[in-house]
Amino acid sequence: MAQAWRCSGLRWSPDGPELAWDGGRRSALTWGKRVAFGVAEGGVRTCVGARGHACPVRAVVPGRSTGARCEECARLDRAHSVAADTIADDPRPYHVYLAWFGPGMTKVGITALERGSARLLEQGAVCFTWLGVGPLMAARRTEELLRAALGVPDRIPYADKRAVRSELPASAAERTAEVEDLHARAVSLAGWPESLDREPCQPVDHAGAFGLADLPAAVGEVIELVAGGVVSGRLVAAVGPDLHVETGGGGVVVVDTRLMTGWELVPVGDGGGELTVPVRGFRERGVGVQDGLF
Repeated sequence: MAQAWRCSGLRWSPDGPELAWDGGRRSALTWGKRVAFGVAEGGVRTCVGARGHACPVRAVVPGRSTGARCEECARLDRAHSVAADTIADDPRPYHVYLAWFGPGMTKVGITALERGSARLLEQGAVCFTWLGVGPLMAARRTEELLRAALGVPDRIPYADKRAVRSELPASAAERTAEVEDLHARAVSLAGWPESLDREPCQPVDHAGAFGLADLPAAVGEVIELVAGGVVSGRLVAAVGPDLHVETGGGGVVVVDTRLMTGWELVPVGDGGGELTVPVRGFRERGVGVQDGLF
């Protein structure tokens, strides 16, 4: 029986994207690499736990959940979380940033200074610029200032991000124009927290890191994995948590690696090139033990 692996998600290292596996092993992802795995026959997706602890009941979770947590573990994970806005006493400094995902899709967000640009890579920000740095609550107030005064959202749906990736402007100057304009408007606002230091506009472009040059249009996205299902194809890009995989006759599909967590995954041989998991088409915008799975 083939060895099963449990994926813990996509990580962005200084060398590029990597799939992380329970136990600490990582698989580097490079363009053109064959990505192929199956879900164990008869398997179920189980909760990944919270805050470094396993789910005490190994609860079964829905295949379409990107969090892969049961209700109790999800509650515990949010209970002391900056992202969920349930913590106000974190003493670390925070960056406020503007991130661009496509025309008309710029958001404001915060990330711990010590994390650098990792959060922007994880979200799939095509380009971004820092806006300021300061204490957590000052960063939060700055987010709210931009939402109220300029109508800048703090979230962009992944479906919207995915739908435009193959149609982005070709030049970095065009891709960064919106964040440059918004940065200028933001720093001119009154009401900035005194404890937040403003930072100059210095856009960073991730198109090369993501492999977006000449990216083929995706025909759809995997909406869930299923027991006995297979994903197989050639990697053409990785953006945030997403893998853009060319499946041959089926075209390019997007695989959200968050859907892989909680499943037991097994290797697929060279002959297993079929995509046998549910895929939703995009709407127009509006045997043996081995070293690793692949």
